[in-house]
Amino acid sequence: MRIAIVAGETSGDMLGAGLIKSLKARFPDAEFEGIGGPLMQAQGFKSFVPMERLAVMGLVEVLGRLFELLKVRRDLIKHWKANPPDVFIGIDAPDFNLTLEQKLREAGIKTAHYVSPSVWAWREKRVFKIAKAVDLMLTLFPFEAKFYENHEVPVKFVGHHLADKIPFETPTAPARDSLGLDKSRPVVCLMPGSRGGEVARLGELFLQTARRMLHTRNDLQFIIPAASVERRNQIEEQIAQFPGHMPVKVVLGQSHTCMAAADTVLLASGTATLEAMLLKKPMVVSYIVAPLTYKILKRLVKQPYVSLPNLLAGRELVPEYIQHEATVENLATALLARLDDSDALHQLHETFLFIHRQLKRNADEEAAAAIADLVTRQ
Repeated sequence: MRIAIVAGETSGDMLGAGLIKSLKARFPDAEFEGIGGPLMQAQGFKSFVPMERLAVMGLVEVLGRLFELLKVRRDLIKHWKANPPDVFIGIDAPDFNLTLEQKLREAGIKTAHYVSPSVWAWREKRVFKIAKAVDLMLTLFPFEAKFYENHEVPVKFVGHHLADKIPFETPTAPARDSLGLDKSRPVVCLMPGSRGGEVARLGELFLQTARRMLHTRNDLQFIIPAASVERRNQIEEQIAQFPGHMPVKVVLGQSHTCMAAADTVLLASGTATLEAMLLKKPMVVSYIVAPLTYKILKRLVKQPYVSLPNLLAGRELVPEYIQHEATVENLATALLARLDDSDALHQLHETFLFIHRQLKRNADEEAAAAIADLVTRQ
């Protein structure tokens, strides 16, 4: 059996690795190929192209890489039409994968898409393309499955693998010990993103926010998990631009441990907000994109929220400061408030725990079972 997969970024690599492991238990002789990252490759996956080549965010940013992305997709379509896999699974990266899925499905190849595009938030008409492109949609969140059911698209809510991996309660002290942090001083975790462009836009802002917070609370200590050696070097260069000592520790990887060690988290919108929620951490969410991208998205997006905790709750659980609202003053004020309000933090913890229980469904196994059913179905 041959199973083709394309994952577009780090979070997709994590999902793909878990899915491959569970599929191998069902199909021991299966071969896996396509585009994936190091975690998928560690499971025996053959990646034709480095996954980083697909990791582009924003409408404007994609334009600079458009011809390369189109060529990669054409090459994949040609390869799999000539050598049809038993099933193709697109993990996230909808702008790349949905067209790929549609072309392969038209060629008689079964297709699944893992991680729903945000059709419920913007560009809702994409659901009609999805209906033509996929035999099965696998969703991480329950409200997404209801949307597809309403549009008569085959769907399976599988939960989120992070909800399976992260325990309902995670102690702070062991994380601080492992990172060499002072357990008597408050910790703020800064997470400006995993991509170079994100760190370029948010890294300095987050560090300026840390400096502003220190004016009010000089007992604070900060930690930044860097997604790669390149991001670590980039962040350290940004820190070097600040005069005097900054109590900021940069570590390679260990985002889970860094958040577990924190009293509060400042982070870029994305999957990390879900991880922070599952760790029951108060947070402040921020994001900045290219001005033209923001102008276009502002007209198209129908949802009032961008962070996963707020989307899952259907209300504002955590503050969001996007684009021009992402100022040092706004971020510092919101973070300091989350260090002091114990009653609000207890209520937030209970809400996060309720959502965690909803999402904990053994996602890798659920997804693999759904794919296995699709593959063996006549």
